[in-house]
Amino acid sequence: MLDHLIKGATVVDGTGAPARALDVGIRDGRIAVIAEPGTITEEARTSEDATGKILSPGFVDPHTHYDAQLFWDPYATPSLNHGVTTVAGGNCGFTLAPLNPAHPDDADYTRRMMSKVEGMSLVALEEGAPWNWSGFGDYLNALDGRIAVNAGFMVGHCAIRRYVMGEDAVGGQPTEEQMQQMLDLLHTAMDEGAWGLSTTQSSTHSDGNGKPVASRHAKREELIALSRAVGEHEGTQLEAIVAGCLDQFSDEEIDLFVDMTAAAGRPLNWNVLTIDASVPERVPRQLVPSERARKAGGRIVALTMPILAPMNMSLGTFCALNLIPGWGEILALPIPERIEKLRDPDVRAEMLKRADSKEAGVFRRLANFGRYVIGDTYSKENEGLTGRVVNDIAAERGQDAFQCLVEICANDEMRTVLWPMPTDNDPDSWELRKQAWEHEDIMLGGSDAGAHLDRMCGAPYTTRFIGDCLRGRKLTSLEKAVRMLTDDPAQLFGLIDRGRIQEGYFADLVLFDPEKIDAGKATLVHDLPGDSPRLDSKALGINAVWVNGVEAIREDVVTGAVPGKVLRSGQDTRTVSTK
Repeated sequence: MLDHLIKGATVVDGTGAPARALDVGIRDGRIAVIAEPGTITEEARTSEDATGKILSPGFVDPHTHYDAQLFWDPYATPSLNHGVTTVAGGNCGFTLAPLNPAHPDDADYTRRMMSKVEGMSLVALEEGAPWNWSGFGDYLNALDGRIAVNAGFMVGHCAIRRYVMGEDAVGGQPTEEQMQQMLDLLHTAMDEGAWGLSTTQSSTHSDGNGKPVASRHAKREELIALSRAVGEHEGTQLEAIVAGCLDQFSDEEIDLFVDMTAAAGRPLNWNVLTIDASVPERVPRQLVPSERARKAGGRIVALTMPILAPMNMSLGTFCALNLIPGWGEILALPIPERIEKLRDPDVRAEMLKRADSKEAGVFRRLANFGRYVIGDTYSKENEGLTGRVVNDIAAERGQDAFQCLVEICANDEMRTVLWPMPTDNDPDSWELRKQAWEHEDIMLGGSDAGAHLDRMCGAPYTTRFIGDCLRGRKLTSLEKAVRMLTDDPAQLFGLIDRGRIQEGYFADLVLFDPEKIDAGKATLVHDLPGDSPRLDSKALGINAVWVNGVEAIREDVVTGAVPGKVLRSGQDTRTVSTK
């Protein structure tokens, strides 16, 4: 007997094949039968008429930071609401495990680091996760049987360095014995199910003390040795971030990426490829590592987002503005001193100069303050400004745009929410994205879901992209869009029996209305441990989501079931050849 029968759905199977009306039967967590409508004779415990609806494989998000959130939110909201049934975590060198039991302060250090680099609420980290693990396998075991999505995790270079070297991980170099201990620890983590190694060399990543995170102190030899170790395990990967990911790679960064993937014989993915027609030279430069890796026996994949994710900015709390060269020091000052500095015309002039410099890279896009929209305000002086464009307010006041923005924020003691208007929302940029999506070394992803919770909301990229393909710009077909969100990432990670609607595959499925699928406006909610805020977005037009054959979402409401599986390398993933 079938557990559930979905009748008459228009099936988009994830391979790119043309959609067609079919019946799909689920049994024991897998797709048991696919047949022409009305031809399945086996009885089913439950069934539904899905005529006029689209049935696709569950979406696979290749870059998330749900490592902590899954403990207080097993549904990985809002990703699951938007059809994501499998998430890849442990990215950018940052993981919650392993933790050395001989270093009792490491958990606190890790929480403060995650709060700084990934914008996670410190209170939520402290109150929402048990922190009762030591080894990486202990961490995975703590999630087993209690999550509603499938989740796999890289092991973070920062955690490995900290475990072995303690406080010397920041600023120090490992002895020969410590290097071997790091390799042993990495091998153990992968034996226990880690998908591979993630690392960061990015200049934007600092710990809770304001110092470069541990992996940024690693020399080339260390990175290559760890990469080589990854290649000794089945079903593993590399994920890496360097400063050039934000704009354009240096020659040294290209050499490093190529040598890492070649040493491992495993794919390496990085994020995020920013596509902007005003910088046409960026995409060709960012694909040079992929071209060279192929010749060296490796593979490098760039992740790029198919939507413009809504973002919050603020002069009061840490955000992307802090990463503009020369801005971090000023925006880290106590609020009264910060306001005094920002009101100094000479200081503002120097800040604008630095923001528009070549060294600012991709952050130059944030420096057009006249295009910012004022969000939430908190003072009588700012009443009526919400939703207004800074340029218009500045013109009324006879001020330049940055001066005007500073005064508005100062009235709110720097709490004002700012919404930067994207500069790459023009037809030429969208045409460039359309071309990029066809490239074999570019894959959709980079949502950062689970991180930067009160600053950005990338999780709904799946529904917004499909809605755009069906009813908006229509830059690609529905069949290709679904393939890019399902089978492509599943193939990159070597996921076994996931990413397609095919008999014998796991029943990770999304049923949606093609006339309605979309993502609602990002809104600030207070539903994290400690009443901490985050941005959320309602899923529109998603009728149901199944994970391993069990209904987990119905009409944007979680069912309470936790059918997800912790996906372990070598067991749930196969080795993806780079040859």
